[in-house]
Amino acid sequence: MALLEIHELQTWFDTRAGVVKAVDGVSLSVDRGETVALVGESGSGKSVTAYSILRLIPRTQGRIAGGRIVFDGTDLVTLPEAGIRALRGNRISMIFQEPLSALNPVLSIGSQIAEAIRLHRPVDRAAAWNQAVHLLDRVGIPMARRRADDFPHQLSGGMRQRVVIAIALACEPDLLIADEPTTALDVTTQAQILELLQELQAERGMGLLLITHDLGVVAEVADRAAVMYAGRVVEQGTVAQLFDAPAHPYTAGLLASMALGELVPGSRLPEIAGTVPSLLDMPPGCAFAPRCPQARATCLGMRPALAPVGSGAHRVACFLPLSDAAASAEPRELLREVA
Repeated sequence: MALLEIHELQTWFDTRAGVVKAVDGVSLSVDRGETVALVGESGSGKSVTAYSILRLIPRTQGRIAGGRIVFDGTDLVTLPEAGIRALRGNRISMIFQEPLSALNPVLSIGSQIAEAIRLHRPVDRAAAWNQAVHLLDRVGIPMARRRADDFPHQLSGGMRQRVVIAIALACEPDLLIADEPTTALDVTTQAQILELLQELQAERGMGLLLITHDLGVVAEVADRAAVMYAGRVVEQGTVAQLFDAPAHPYTAGLLASMALGELVPGSRLPEIAGTVPSLLDMPPGCAFAPRCPQARATCLGMRPALAPVGSGAHRVACFLPLSDAAASAEPRELLREVA
């Protein structure tokens, strides 16, 4: 049994303009010791999916409208509030996108880690502080015992991110959710943070759900990936399957865009033609159909389900999935140049 299994998750927001279906039928799983990347552009529903797992959707407007989130055999959607509080920061932890916002500016970093430990473990202040210093040392904070008294504003962006990782790992979680953990960091620091996450995962055998828009990060650290578009998963499989033989036109377009931008000196910025549909007014069929050069009448009228394609875990939500040959031959046909 998978550590985490999400079945047809729907997370909607009630606004004055109507219902925003930010996540609309997402299914994915994460095994123990496995890294699964959730990929997509801004607004695709990646972070909302992550917040839904921990039931952090604001109740004033948001709600989980349907589906199941099963963690180690327990459905988190129906779990009482006391039960989900006992899991947060304990068996399931999250690294938030902006570390400065995630940290309390008026508490030392050592105090914040110790507080996370004491919340879920029966230890006294001295023991929690010693564990906090150990964690700071483990995540690469130099002179950890002295720096434990520092406040967040006294640290660099990379060091703040390490502190957030230390807090997330304080109670040795079974599942770690990392929401864009390298955003706004320089390339060298990004590499160090990703290497640290891989080391810690190998040590503890935890599952890792990595939320990112960076396909380079996916290629480097993930075992499997799910590609989201307009609140839905359009393709999932091993990283090798998605990179070597993308079956969905959107995935192929993302990969072609990345390749053109990196490999063709002086090339114009490529993009997939068209725009993402409004989540307030989704088309009745495939959400990508209005932008897809191979769309047919069926695509415009019916929503495709995730179905197996090729071998293994490769699945795609497309009535006309790209063949291996077509996917690897000319994915650039999905792009147009922008002056």
